[in-house]
Amino acid sequence: MRKKAYVTLENGKVFEGVSFGAEKEAIGELVFTTGMTGYLETLTDPSYYGQIVTQTFPLIGNYGITPDAESGKCHLTAYIVREKCDDPSNFRSTGTLERYLKEQGIPAVWGVDTRELAKTVREAGVMNAAVTFRPFADPDALRAYRVRGAVRAVTSQTILSRGEGAPHVVLYDFGAKENIARELLRRGCRVTEVPAFTPAEEVLAMDPDGIMLANGPGDPAENTEIIATIRRLAGKKPIFGICLGHQLFALAMGGQTRKMKYGHRGANQPVKELATGRVFITSQNHGYEVVAGSLPVGNLSYINANDGTCEGMDYPELNARTVQFHPEACAGPMDANFLFDDFLARMKKEARNA
Repeated sequence: MRKKAYVTLENGKVFEGVSFGAEKEAIGELVFTTGMTGYLETLTDPSYYGQIVTQTFPLIGNYGITPDAESGKCHLTAYIVREKCDDPSNFRSTGTLERYLKEQGIPAVWGVDTRELAKTVREAGVMNAAVTFRPFADPDALRAYRVRGAVRAVTSQTILSRGEGAPHVVLYDFGAKENIARELLRRGCRVTEVPAFTPAEEVLAMDPDGIMLANGPGDPAENTEIIATIRRLAGKKPIFGICLGHQLFALAMGGQTRKMKYGHRGANQPVKELATGRVFITSQNHGYEVVAGSLPVGNLSYINANDGTCEGMDYPELNARTVQFHPEACAGPMDANFLFDDFLARMKKEARNA
């Protein structure tokens, strides 16, 4: 017999559904993502640490769990879908979504009106929620919840080196998506992935040709130690920052970040390049934005075509470029994949001029 489950929002609204996944309760920050595919990438994305994720696409699980996803850790706090698929069709599938969530210890709810849930978040803004077996009756506990220590919780603990080519890139792991390293390796780079709190002096001693600042979860301003490290690295080597890396670099340069009403999460975010007027469709997953006007250095390079928020900064005097969106997107559009080629070109030019 299926067990009822309830999603109780911070504003008191309650959604009823059916429990699947791990049989336990959870409190987290409620967000939604609009991707029509890519639920495996969502489940294993460290940027969802501390969050209850709602999929707006109605049917989830129809291509099962693939071996690469099965070996990955599920970082989100709980999962909400309209309809789950118990009979996936995919020659690579190793099992169902429900089995995977149980093995990962992640509670989930299906049968929820996810369209109404997403509309509620869009209108009221991101809020905390509880997934429980009876309506949650402690609004103060919901309001008190905060996602803290997110980067420390998801970063690697050891240095990992891959590839034998050139140039040599040090990749800071703030919760890095695997495809960032894959894109660099595909271009012949040697990649050294280091934990988030690796000192600047240790990275510079590796004598890399360039430094990548990866994506990750949580409030960027919380990471004061990492921000100080980036400040020491700026201008020493070509730097490319993605998502949280974009935000941390801006903070290191004296800028500000702020929490968005409901963030950008999905595979169809339009981004306008200011220099050309060209619009790219991008994959994104973030709840904070860089306040472009707060930066004493750098040039605004990209904006979101929907809401005008900062999507990218260029720092020519520091040989650094950062973007809020994911040029390595998997699953997602590949419109902005050329930014990795730009990073390689900047590293090679720096090497020639050295």
